[in-house]
Amino acid sequence: MQAARRALRIQAAKPRSHCISPSNLVQYANHTKPLRRFSSIYPQPVKGRLSVVRNVAIGALFLSCASTLVFFSPIAHAEAPLSSDIASQSPFISLDEVRNHGRDAPRKWITRGDKVYDITDWIPGHPGGKVILRAVGGPVDQYWNIFTVHNKQEVYDILESYYIGQVHPRDLVDGKAPVEQIDDPFKNDPKRDERLVVHSARPFNAETPADGLHSFITPDDLFYVRQHMWVPEVNGVLHKIVVELADGEEKTYSLQDLKEKFKEVTITATLQCSGNRRKHMTEGAHSTDGVQWDAGAISNAEWTGVRLRDVLQDAGVQIEDLPNQDVKHVQFTGAEAYGASIPVDKAVDKLGDVLLVYAMNSKPLALDHGYPLRLVAPGNVAARSVKWLTRIRLSDEESTSQWQRRDYKCFGPNVTSKGADWDSAPAIQETPVQSAITSVRDISTHPGQYGGILHEDGLKKDAVVVEGYSSSGGGRRIIRVDVSADRGQTWHQADLLPDNSKGAKKWAWTRWRWVLPKPEAGSCFVVKAVDEAYNTQAGEYEANYNFRGNLTSSWHRVEYGPTPP
Repeated sequence: MQAARRALRIQAAKPRSHCISPSNLVQYANHTKPLRRFSSIYPQPVKGRLSVVRNVAIGALFLSCASTLVFFSPIAHAEAPLSSDIASQSPFISLDEVRNHGRDAPRKWITRGDKVYDITDWIPGHPGGKVILRAVGGPVDQYWNIFTVHNKQEVYDILESYYIGQVHPRDLVDGKAPVEQIDDPFKNDPKRDERLVVHSARPFNAETPADGLHSFITPDDLFYVRQHMWVPEVNGVLHKIVVELADGEEKTYSLQDLKEKFKEVTITATLQCSGNRRKHMTEGAHSTDGVQWDAGAISNAEWTGVRLRDVLQDAGVQIEDLPNQDVKHVQFTGAEAYGASIPVDKAVDKLGDVLLVYAMNSKPLALDHGYPLRLVAPGNVAARSVKWLTRIRLSDEESTSQWQRRDYKCFGPNVTSKGADWDSAPAIQETPVQSAITSVRDISTHPGQYGGILHEDGLKKDAVVVEGYSSSGGGRRIIRVDVSADRGQTWHQADLLPDNSKGAKKWAWTRWRWVLPKPEAGSCFVVKAVDEAYNTQAGEYEANYNFRGNLTSSWHRVEYGPTPP
């Protein structure tokens, strides 16, 4: 009878608009493929072959149908309670049995409310990595109260696909599995500057405010913050990194070892989240998944450390022979379990400037930015510059982490989150050409009102000053910034502001300025940049739309004055 109930529950969970015949139960009993497809950020559920005794199941279904076809109402959302018919046929599971399916068990279960879920197949693709293992064998509710990013219908629906039964009524307290008090992993997060534009508090994600984007070097306390989890507790004196070679041999370095054994190097490099300007793609094309960053998920700093190339060579790597069959990627792991990788040719390139960094803008790294040690891979998307670095591993494959394999990728405009083949898309490495307007100011000829700017540009009337940043991946220089005051109908060239960036290539952004007489300013300013390879930006967001909103780099538009009808 339990087999029949399970078959009924699986069938009920699959939305159907037509009748289900008894013969179809056999098909579902042997179904080995996912019954549904889900969001991009979680793997599609993979269910094993159901061990259903066909004759019992079919007989039970015939009895319940009374020789008629049965209609099953779909469960639209995980928050909705199970229908009384389905709930009555769901197996009751004791909390003792749930505890037996904890971290060390082959199958890992959790509870939420009064329901039990087998999330074994969810764990490998969980966006938070193996942090989910903290909850297995018990309730997940208290963790989701802390990791509030889970509190959305998309996640509830995904979890529902792993439903296996109800918590036994005798174990319930106020209709739910009892929740234990847990230690808040975010309690030691550092205090942040109140001027940061906060998008989420746990984990903390905030962009640089407009006034922090005006200078070539971004102040430390206004540098944008992108966290996937909490800031780990670290000890700078005791901190070590392990370098693992392709043959499994390991060598360990302390922070002091790095400072004493290797030449210190300083570069100027811009770090940009792959989701920078995602909000613009959402507004200009279609909805996107992820933090809705404006133009401030990007910042520029001086980074000081030692070359990864030198450390690998000291550890015994024959860098002249790379890449080879055994070593094609270098993987990095942080203290909070975040992982990523870069191609080995970037890692050991003499002109690649990949650093193990311990100082930022001439001061020790801040906790939010990787203290005591982080990777900086300039010219690549910031997701590859792993913070709180603990392990470096040479491998023939890229990192197996969620953030390398099932995130930070782009798909065609026609591909949806439910249809994405994550294995078919390469991980984002170098960033495309980018530009944005960070300031539009009216200036006057009156004393004290930016007279110096007017004098520099030979203007004697009131004017408008438009400023912003531009950058490109791979160390490619920006050679031109085109600006328009009439929505792109006519164009002018902005002045590229000089800077003192350091490094083998142009890893830092290029700031620009355009001053025009106020009467010539239209209703909308537009900017696009061109790099030294003559890469430029697409005009419309539809052209490079992807459901994750990654690498948004179309023309940036800022309204000015009265909005036209």
